[in-house]
Amino acid sequence: MKTTAMTSFLLALTIFALAFAKPMQAQDKKKTETVEIKSSVVCGMCETKVKKELSFEKGVTDVQVNLKEKLITVQYRPDKTDVEKIKTAITKIGYDADDLVADEKAYAKLPACCKRDVAPH
Repeated sequence: MKTTAMTSFLLALTIFALAFAKPMQAQDKKKTETVEIKSSVVCGMCETKVKKELSFEKGVTDVQVNLKEKLITVQYRPDKTDVEKIKTAITKIGYDADDLVADEKAYAKLPACCKRDVAPH
C-alpha cells in the first residue's frame, strides 16, 4: 500500500515539474541587443584579437568583425553590459571604438600590421 502511494506521489510530482519547466525555461532566456561599432581593425590578427578579448566581457554573446567596413558587431545582454562598456573594452584592446580613441599602452603593444595607418590587408 505504501509503494502505491509513494508511486502516485512521485508521478504527480513529476507531472507538476514538467508542467512548469517549459515556462520557467522561457523566462530564463534573456533578450539580446546588437550594436555596430566603427573601429580601426585592419587585418585578420585584429579580428582574432577582438573576438577573443570581447568574448571574455560580461554579457557579450557574439562578436563579428567586418574588416572591409571596419565594423565590430557585438551582440550583448543589456542586463549585463551596455554599449559604453563594450566600446571601452575595445579601446583597452588597442583599437578605436566609434568616437573613443584606443588606449595608448594597448595600442603600442599591437603588432605593426594592426596599427591605424596600415593599409587593410
